[in-house]
Amino acid sequence: MQISVLGCGRWGSFLAWYCDRISHDVILWGREGSKSLEILKEQGRNEYLILSDRIELSDSLDRAIDHGDIIIISISAQGLRSLATRLKDYDLKDKVIILCMKGLEAGSGKRLTQVFKEEVGSFVNPAIWVGPGHVQDFVNGRPNCMVIDCDDIDTTKWLVDKLGSDLIRFYYGRDLIGNEIGAASKNVMGIAAGMLDGAGLTSLKGALMARGIREISRLIAAVGGDEITAYGLCHLGDYEATLFSKHSHNRRFGEAWVRGEHFDKLAEGVDTTAALVMLSQEYEVDLPICRGVYSILFEGQDPERVLENMFLRSIKFEFFH
Repeated sequence: MQISVLGCGRWGSFLAWYCDRISHDVILWGREGSKSLEILKEQGRNEYLILSDRIELSDSLDRAIDHGDIIIISISAQGLRSLATRLKDYDLKDKVIILCMKGLEAGSGKRLTQVFKEEVGSFVNPAIWVGPGHVQDFVNGRPNCMVIDCDDIDTTKWLVDKLGSDLIRFYYGRDLIGNEIGAASKNVMGIAAGMLDGAGLTSLKGALMARGIREISRLIAAVGGDEITAYGLCHLGDYEATLFSKHSHNRRFGEAWVRGEHFDKLAEGVDTTAALVMLSQEYEVDLPICRGVYSILFEGQDPERVLENMFLRSIKFEFFH
């Protein structure tokens, strides 16, 4: 199978590494002038992994699209619309598109499959690839379980057959809305977890997990998905990797924020926080944790005060709010 991976950052380079590992013919694309692509071309590696010389590195979008039967997109969530506007000039009708990023569009609150179809056309039926796992663990042979979902179940099953291995066991997704929102919002919970760590309130992570999943399940149901999806691999199943792992960018960002330290890696949860607050207003769903994180990041509220109010000073019935 010929696969093109668009995006050569941490996750994109891993996806190329992984698809090569399971014997596919892989091109890894990065935009012209990309520092990440230049490093990979010069050194054959980045800070996370070593790429096989079987993988072709290219800054030609024409070459990448022409090559791939499967086109995997792994860029920042907020950059998807811009890339999609470029892709609409290509003939994609015989291509299978997979979005391998976790986020919502900050300015609209839209899911990434919605963004992609708006720009490229409704004839495209993109799949998503979500769930727990860090590059650092996978390249050292530590397996995990993930989810592939698409509105077309036959495409879902075909992709699972082509991409599953001893390193990643895939489950079939049957709720695209829930899996997209769940995967995106777990990054916001990761930021909240990091803030608890930074404030010396790590003991409240259990409460964060219990309450966080409740509010996200309510949102998924309100938007039209199945609330039980929040308890699957896209959200709850990704909590260990996002709320506790030393590799989690979102957790590390939250911790650095509270401590007043600089953090220069991409934390997708920041923009997703704004999108979730927008959705909470549109669908009239209370999201107290997301709203609290928003007040810290965008309104300058004191993190410790917000976090303590969120978990320690609100008296209510546990399962009715």
